[in-house]
Amino acid sequence: MAPILLAMLSAADNDRRHPHQGIIPKFNDPIPATLTKDQKRILLSGKPIYQNSKYNNIDRETSIFDVSASKKTVWEVITSFENYPEWIQKMSATKIYSKKDGHIFVNFTISAYMVDIQYYIKHDYKPDKGYMTFTLDYNRCSDLDDSVGYWLVYSSPSDTMKTRVEYSVVLRIGSYTPNFIETILADKGIKNATRWVKINAEKVGFSKTIE
Repeated sequence: MAPILLAMLSAADNDRRHPHQGIIPKFNDPIPATLTKDQKRILLSGKPIYQNSKYNNIDRETSIFDVSASKKTVWEVITSFENYPEWIQKMSATKIYSKKDGHIFVNFTISAYMVDIQYYIKHDYKPDKGYMTFTLDYNRCSDLDDSVGYWLVYSSPSDTMKTRVEYSVVLRIGSYTPNFIETILADKGIKNATRWVKINAEKVGFSKTIE
């Protein structure tokens, strides 16, 4: 499909509500995943693990990995949305358009193969409880049909000097959204999460003030 036609069919619009108010149920109070002995051994070796499961009959992708940094530093990296285009491949733009009472609203743009996909995410940030859940901002129209997920950050059971991170996402692409976008956001997105969070959290001197 030609880039111009894709642009014409784009659903993203910050002045228009999303066609629905959520198809995929939101995650509430996520808890650490159950791991097998083999998976625990993989994490202990310093490698990440990836899980594929079903959530309301939709594919759910999860990444679990340990980071040699404090929980505070890990959260600082995850919430540095303005740096995502520098850290994440094919993430071309991000903009925080609202931040209030633990809710962080971010406009994301993915660019690949001359196609721009724009979507608006509402994050419920609760570092005191060890997690941040997210959904689409249904008050704005996104190119994605729906997306929910969470970040879970806690002390690693394998090494108290490390922090364990779990990132899980479930999404439905829009009618006119190319299938490769799902791969970028789900499969590759899960694997990328183990890289940019770990790399930046383990950098000496990384610091960001969270408002």
